[in-house]
Amino acid sequence: MSSLPTNSSIVAAYRERTPKSSALAEEARRVLPSGIAHDARYCEPYGVYIDRAQGARKWDVDGNEYVDYFGGHGALLLGHNHPAVVAAVQEALQRGTHFGANHRDEVRWAELVAKLIPSAERVRFTSSGTEATLMALRLARAFTGKRKLVRFMTHFHGWHDHMTAGHHSHFDNTPTTGVIPGITDQTILLPPGDEAALEAAFAQHQDIAAAILEPTGSGFGLVPLRPSFLHLLRAETARTGAMLIFDEVVTGFRVSPGGAQRELGVTPDLTALAKILAGGLPGGAVAGRRDILDALDFHAAAAQGREKIAHPGTYNANPVSAAAGIAALTIVGSTDACARANAFAAELRARLNEELKRAGAPWAVYGTFSGFHTFMNPQRRAIDPLSFDPFTIEFRELSTIPKALAQKLRLALLVNGVDCNARIGGVVSSAHGPAELERTVEGFRAALAMLAAEQEVPAAAE
Repeated sequence: MSSLPTNSSIVAAYRERTPKSSALAEEARRVLPSGIAHDARYCEPYGVYIDRAQGARKWDVDGNEYVDYFGGHGALLLGHNHPAVVAAVQEALQRGTHFGANHRDEVRWAELVAKLIPSAERVRFTSSGTEATLMALRLARAFTGKRKLVRFMTHFHGWHDHMTAGHHSHFDNTPTTGVIPGITDQTILLPPGDEAALEAAFAQHQDIAAAILEPTGSGFGLVPLRPSFLHLLRAETARTGAMLIFDEVVTGFRVSPGGAQRELGVTPDLTALAKILAGGLPGGAVAGRRDILDALDFHAAAAQGREKIAHPGTYNANPVSAAAGIAALTIVGSTDACARANAFAAELRARLNEELKRAGAPWAVYGTFSGFHTFMNPQRRAIDPLSFDPFTIEFRELSTIPKALAQKLRLALLVNGVDCNARIGGVVSSAHGPAELERTVEGFRAALAMLAAEQEVPAAAE
């Protein structure tokens, strides 16, 4: 049952446009928890059901067209159905979906990763980003012989047991449902960007195996980090022999062809990759120093007299994902795809802030590279969207969103042909162009007007 008001004209307009999605949602609730397969797809009263997509746009089962800022949860830097990726997948399908054996494309795929990512002396493929961060942590503990993991509040590293507390709740580091206390006991959870807390943690604890973070800040800059913090963390991990792990599942091949590490000039010991890595198909990888990944190598582990880390995985480097990944990374590495997406996002953020200024709404759109986020100002601060600085806002407030209001705005955007995430943010692809920009700005303007008609846009603070 939806918590949104039944008398909302926005909800009514959404329901009127999406009857087939509504019917599918009813079916889904009978077989899927909450009727969904991914928490980020939760939407009240129900989410849209997409039928097809192309470039920067997608169409739902009712025939409604949307400018897409979900971007396959960030996997589609090149947009939907890029012809080179589609051709590579179709050719791979003709050869076979699973050989249960080595194949040429896994070698070529790994070589491309090693060419683009500074830390990638060796590469091990997985099926997802969650698996990649899990393997990175295991490698770090095996290499250092230490146990503790430094993490940062609000940073997301998948859903395995070590990574659940402190993402959007349990900031006291207590275990989330289903996780035993011993797991979080080995985690040091720190405020993001707090240099004093970081230095104190490394001074106090001698058994830190690794530190992991999203290099542009949690949620692809929802809570941004200054590059100086990365340099400090690199220095502390190097000084103490701890491994620095960059979670570049989102930022890898998006910030730049070499990821955030190349753009920001900080090389980690290990890197977790997924999303763009596999060209929009399932796939992940952990990449890093050869001596660390030797723990996965039969001969190297034996020569060192160490127990090898076991790593099976039915779909590791499957031929179809490998073909898609090769096609996508070849384009990323040889064109200005990242730069075009970054430039579009910068213009989009500026144009949306102009609309907020015009509407007199004390909100702001911010972000870096090819992402954007909306600060909906839960404390009713006096802010100017044209000069908003997210570094002036404490991380908990910055990551807090008034859920009911954001849900209404999201529905209003969908009614006006724009699909973004529940936080009113998203990612941009290289397929977004002038037509998508204008349609998005028009849709945002119309959505704000719909909120104003229901007296939902707050007045600017005095």
